[in-house]
Amino acid sequence: MSQATIEKGINAFKEQIDAPVAAFFSSCVSCGMCAEACLFYTETGDPKYTPIHKLEPLRRVWEQEYTLTGKIKKLFGLTEAVTDRMLSEWQELLYDSCTMCARCSMVCPVGNDIAYMVRKAREGMVASGNAPEGVRMASTRAVRIGSPMGVKLTSLQAQIRHIEADTGLTIPIDVEGAEYMALLSSMEIMNFPEYIGGLAKIFAHAGISWTLCSTAFEATNSGIQIGSSDIARELVQRVVDGAERLKVRAVISPECGHAYTAIRWEGPNLVGRRFTFKVIHILELLDQLRASGRIRTEGLERECMTFHDPCSLVRKGGVIESPRNLMNMVTENFVELEEHGKWGWCCGGGGGVSSNEEAAGLRHKAFRRKKEQLEASGADALVTACANCRLVMEEGFEGYRVEMPILGLTELVADHLVTEEGSGEPPEKR
Repeated sequence: MSQATIEKGINAFKEQIDAPVAAFFSSCVSCGMCAEACLFYTETGDPKYTPIHKLEPLRRVWEQEYTLTGKIKKLFGLTEAVTDRMLSEWQELLYDSCTMCARCSMVCPVGNDIAYMVRKAREGMVASGNAPEGVRMASTRAVRIGSPMGVKLTSLQAQIRHIEADTGLTIPIDVEGAEYMALLSSMEIMNFPEYIGGLAKIFAHAGISWTLCSTAFEATNSGIQIGSSDIARELVQRVVDGAERLKVRAVISPECGHAYTAIRWEGPNLVGRRFTFKVIHILELLDQLRASGRIRTEGLERECMTFHDPCSLVRKGGVIESPRNLMNMVTENFVELEEHGKWGWCCGGGGGVSSNEEAAGLRHKAFRRKKEQLEASGADALVTACANCRLVMEEGFEGYRVEMPILGLTELVADHLVTEEGSGEPPEKR
């Protein structure tokens, strides 16, 4: 690594040390409470996975550049400077063992937002060339192709043809003046196309005017995951341009946790202005339709079901009650996990972790927390609202030989919509 690149990374760290970061480092009392909130620590017992420790490069730059004590230590060589070797060593801690789920931020006794600081630290890692290859390649594909998985419009159109043939419904694209523009994640297009079919069924049932956008159908924001505001800004701008071109009233974030926070909570700040449209998560919209009587369901599932709370959607995004209202529309036996809602445990693959092949072994260990939590619930089936969580948990179940079906909540609602016949019988078991 060239010295110029290292300096670029250090300068990027400096730029990320804003007032909140400085205040957080100044107030940290090194209590270690954040460790017990992180599944990478609880499932390995390794103190290096303590959340605040993952921020040591950023903390060291803050101390050496912005505190009197740190400057004196640096002047007399009493503290080691941040080097490329250190950043390389910390790549695992900042990318492989942190999903930015923010559970550690919830337990901090002095209110430090550790997840916020990890996001800031990743900016320096990207600038110094120390981001992992998996998430770097995903970001490159997102910028060049429009999808982190390399999914092109032609692939989406092919899936749409299959869905239209199966459902007899039309999946609209580029309809100007539609009320809603729905976003999709690449995982939904390639792994869970039933989600798209579910949207079509629900919107036809409720009389919703909607469309997809040919130039901005991807919701996944790899810039947020890798820690590059420039990439994040470009990807948000594509959605903004598409929504404004089609003159829609609102943009629907799909069953993807971080996509929701990226477009709704970070989006306006990234592009530097307020949106001309609203942003709503699909579960929020479905709950509104439920409350207004525009969607009705029948045939409650009889098997015991539980719900996994996607961290970015629930803990960071605040969508807590909507999924529970919807669960009660489709099952007569809904049980909560012991730690749920804003205290739910992460699947272990968010924040770009699932993109890093090197993290597979660690992610497998960390998933034990979720496995034990689910087994303790006594549930027969698991429902969630994030395609990435779904894939990560399917992989985890396979590794631990757990037999439990995983369903998407949107498609489950679609399967239970009241039919004209109104038979009252549950849909055919999956």
